[in-house]
Amino acid sequence: MRELDLLLLRYLERYYPETSGAEQGAFRRLLTIPDPEILALITGRSQADDAVLADVIERLLHPQ
Repeated sequence: MRELDLLLLRYLERYYPETSGAEQGAFRRLLTIPDPEILALITGRSQADDAVLADVIERLLHPQ
């Protein structure tokens, strides 16, 4: 999914270098999830079971 790749790349470039080790780990875990499941998290059809992962998703959706 090209759009999803762009969204993840934007996070990687803007936030990843400055985030905590926990958030970097959550982002790396996110990358191991199949695209349809990431899409479900981003669209709110599914909820992250990890608070740090939920924070990553929030940044993906609402960049500062």
